[in-house]
Amino acid sequence: NETNAVMNLVLFTDAVLHVARIVRIVKQTAGHALLVGVGGSGKQSLARLAAHICLYSVVQITVNQHYGMNDFKTDLVSMFNKAGVKGEGVLFLLTDTQINNEKFFIYINDLLSSGNIPDLYTRDEKESVINSITTKAKSAGFSQEPAEVWKFFIKRIRQNLHMALCFSPMGGSLRTRARRFPALASCTVIDWFQPWPEQALFSVGK
Repeated sequence: NETNAVMNLVLFTDAVLHVARIVRIVKQTAGHALLVGVGGSGKQSLARLAAHICLYSVVQITVNQHYGMNDFKTDLVSMFNKAGVKGEGVLFLLTDTQINNEKFFIYINDLLSSGNIPDLYTRDEKESVINSITTKAKSAGFSQEPAEVWKFFIKRIRQNLHMALCFSPMGGSLRTRARRFPALASCTVIDWFQPWPEQALFSVGK
């Protein structure tokens, strides 16, 4: 709370277990969390706390009526540069209310499944990325061929960039999206936020 927006959390046992699960998930290479629960169950707050424990920076998109695919690509490029070029840990926190275009899931699906989003960079941007990390790739044992340097870049993305998808099970949208974009279910670890136990309600009330 001294270094982030203040969260007045009551850390009852159930909440601590969720934080531990999220930390375990996003500490893995290519570890992404799908947090499923009704609104107000603490998914975002506990994901932020887990990111702080892992020393990751939290990134969220700021959606308004003008936010579109190009803005989403720009935000993704910024995260890729942080995680892949600079080697920083990043947790991309996304809620279902922030998705105003279903095409976002095309990029999300690629990010979850392989870490490589084919048309994210222009040719010039891709060359610039390769040039900026060639030395790091060489010191990590990769050859200086552009294709090999790009593999090194994607490897760093999978190590450093993680997603926490905070979705509600209400209605049929989660079911439909998981069917259309298989990586939502197959490339994430699901943490279900069940109704609070009695001990949790007592702790919060107290």
